[in-house]
Amino acid sequence: MAIDELLRLASALLAGLLLGALFFGGLWWTLRKGLSSPRPAGLMLGSLVLRTGLVLTGFYFVGGDQWERLVACLLGFAIARLAVTRLIRPAEALKRSPVPEATHASES
Repeated sequence: MAIDELLRLASALLAGLLLGALFFGGLWWTLRKGLSSPRPAGLMLGSLVLRTGLVLTGFYFVGGDQWERLVACLLGFAIARLAVTRLIRPAEALKRSPVPEATHASES
């Protein structure tokens, strides 16, 4: 494998990371804004169409005619999903109060 092909795969991975961060970051933002929106269905639908269109277009141009670049982009997208969910989870978990454990019906 030549150096230029490795650079292309690395740039495809980086593009996948960026696309994933935009997609899942946009999803997180949409869900947070949708809770207080007067028209949450329109916001959700518009966000879905925009995010999906952006990602599909990105995959199309990054992958080109080479499956290796498409796989590298997909790997970056999956890594971004893990990173975004890991980054937003602590902030959300701190805001929620612990849920008391349910007691069994016979333990009254």
